Amino acid sequence: MEKFIKLGLSTELIDVLKQSGFKEPSEIQEKAIPLALAGKDIIGGSATGSGKTLAFASAIIENLKPNREIQALILTPTRELAEQVATSIRHFSKNKKLNTTAVYGGVSIGNQIKQLYTTDILVGTPGRIIDHINRKTLKLDGIKFLVLDEVDRMFDMGFRRDVEKIINYCPRERQTMMFSATVSQDIDYLSKKYTKNPVEISVSSYVDPSKLKQVYYDVSDHKKFSLLVGLLKTENADLVMVFCGTRRNADFIANNLVRAGIQASVIHGGVEQKKRIKVLDEFHKKGTGVLVCTDVAARGLDIKGVSHVYNYDAPPDLKDYIHRIGRTARAGKEGKAITILARKDYEKFGNLLRSEEIKITLEELPKFEIVQIKTNFRKNNNWFNKSPGRKNYGGNRRNWSRRR
Repeated sequence: MEKFIKLGLSTELIDVLKQSGFKEPSEIQEKAIPLALAGKDIIGGSATGSGKTLAFASAIIENLKPNREIQALILTPTRELAEQVATSIRHFSKNKKLNTTAVYGGVSIGNQIKQLYTTDILVGTPGRIIDHINRKTLKLDGIKFLVLDEVDRMFDMGFRRDVEKIINYCPRERQTMMFSATVSQDIDYLSKKYTKNPVEISVSSYVDPSKLKQVYYDVSDHKKFSLLVGLLKTENADLVMVFCGTRRNADFIANNLVRAGIQASVIHGGVEQKKRIKVLDEFHKKGTGVLVCTDVAARGLDIKGVSHVYNYDAPPDLKDYIHRIGRTARAGKEGKAITILARKDYEKFGNLLRSEEIKITLEELPKFEIVQIKTNFRKNNNWFNKSPGRKNYGGNRRNWSRRR
């Protein structure tokens, strides 16, 4: 704990970290905590899972005293990340008696309104924060700390206008910290407009490229799901994430995996919030081995112990591919990213292969059994009538290589 002590943290916070099993700070914590404690505005380049919550929460916890007024606001792109951040801050601040509340859509706003009356630290998604502001159930004139977490994801999800509106409701005299996986032109614009003499810091990727194996298989459309099942049953995996392009396909894959005898759950924007929290909790506790999800639902989630990432549907672009595979090979552990390529994925995947930023190799198809697929599932009164992967388009399949 010597390194944490040298960063300037109080005994109360050090005790919590010690009880939680922390031994030494991560790179982002080592760089950001002294600056945050000194009151500096920060622009941090740091991916999910790098330990940035403690990096920005430390200054908030050390400098605030409970007074039943919202003094710190942390914006996150998704409900799940808001809940994760709030849970972490409650834990870190348990010796300071600070009250932390998370607000987001998909749950009763009435209960949130009641909690806001006694909140010191507020964590929320832009949409729900705006909703409270419009209802006049939230005032931000007492804000001393403003944190924008996963700024790039908030912008990708269309929250830019809401984010700026929220910032303008906060006092000018405050400490502002922005964190993002990449420091883009949008974030540069935001920092110039809304921060004062910010210190820019960046850390190396939390993913170890030398520990990450990236492969893809080229398979007939009607055998795509069967290959997934075969790989899940033969790969030596810990926790697995399977990415799909749509909610409908995520439901279809998860339901059929369960029918094939694989413990799988699904998470996407159409799953109610209580169920999403329960699914994530079971996945963290390894009660569920396979989490099927969409890109939007998985953004910002800090899930440890993921050994394999499957791209059942090719990601729309390089940015999303890197985001997906960044879920594994973390903190020195080995990981594997597997893309299952069928005809409809060729165009998107061809663009990925032309990138110099990734190294992905074609694997020979293993032997696998053909799995019977159920095409009709009753869920939330909707019928899922057919699998996007069941079509057999015929014709010659293309042999992809980096040259194309």
